[in-house]
Amino acid sequence: MCVRVLLVEDDERIRQALCLALSDEGFNVGEAGSGEEALPRLEAEPFDVVLVDLTLPGMDGLEVVRTLRERGDLPIIVVTARTDARDVIAGLEAGADDYVTKPFLAGVLAARVRALVRRRGPGREAVRVGALEIRPQEGVVHRAGERVHLTRTEFRLLLELAGAAGRIVTREQLLHKVWGYDYFGDTRLLDVHIRRLRRKIEVNPDDPELLLTVRGSGYRIRS
Repeated sequence: MCVRVLLVEDDERIRQALCLALSDEGFNVGEAGSGEEALPRLEAEPFDVVLVDLTLPGMDGLEVVRTLRERGDLPIIVVTARTDARDVIAGLEAGADDYVTKPFLAGVLAARVRALVRRRGPGREAVRVGALEIRPQEGVVHRAGERVHLTRTEFRLLLELAGAAGRIVTREQLLHKVWGYDYFGDTRLLDVHIRRLRRKIEVNPDDPELLLTVRGSGYRIRS
């Protein structure tokens, strides 16, 4: 199956170069020069992943990410020249699944796109953790009978932790299992997703009872 990617980038030269590079990697690439152009296209056409530049004219990249996340769980990668931690975290908090900072190799970006669209791990039975019921084959989670709306990345993260059955899963293991590659010590991506996940599954995210931090080691689900 050919993966369809929408690239939202206002710089025409960068957009054309990335479109060619991603096409060479085997993707079917669409392009948009602004958020205002991208959003209607995403409603009209099916895409598997969206790449969003943070610095866009008019509606900025963060607003595009927030709008897309309100619509559903379509995988989003923020592509940015900003290296400040606050900018990266803002993109992730807005709902992005991953980020890439410019300049980067097309192969690196392609690997991250493939990691986001890989299967969730079908064939496993439903898992219960406290009031949570995780259904891997359907990719859904219920808490006390109510549907919990998770992104695909949040779902994979929860499933990996639940599958450990109370054992500690290190940060490095989670980055490798959920995102599929190493971050060389940069754990901002994981930290933000843990916070986002806790907001959705915990009664009190500031005092979690299910998703526990094991300082100096990683995380575990209370079994």
